[in-house]
Amino acid sequence: MPNDRIAALQKMIERAPDDPRARFGLALEYEKLGRWEETAAQLTRYLELTDDEGNAWGRLGHALRQLGRDDEAMVAYRRGIAAARAHGHPTMATEFEEVIEDW
Repeated sequence: MPNDRIAALQKMIERAPDDPRARFGLALEYEKLGRWEETAAQLTRYLELTDDEGNAWGRLGHALRQLGRDDEAMVAYRRGIAAARAHGHPTMATEFEEVIEDW
């Protein structure tokens, strides 16, 4: 049974399906629960709706890796590196590069 935060975020999405903040919030709730398929789905939709600075790409990469979707995860991490660099987040870019190196 979904917790109260999940239920509230789902209602927000029903009212405003293109609200990226609600999608990201729901993804984080699913991530906490290890519900990787739902996490990946919400992050994917979030990334379709908004320009991310890298964080969501890294989270998507992690979720996809948990699902065994390594090729897609690698693409997400690489997009996260590019986004992080473009938005002035070199530490985040380095973190994602280390994930790829340690693969």
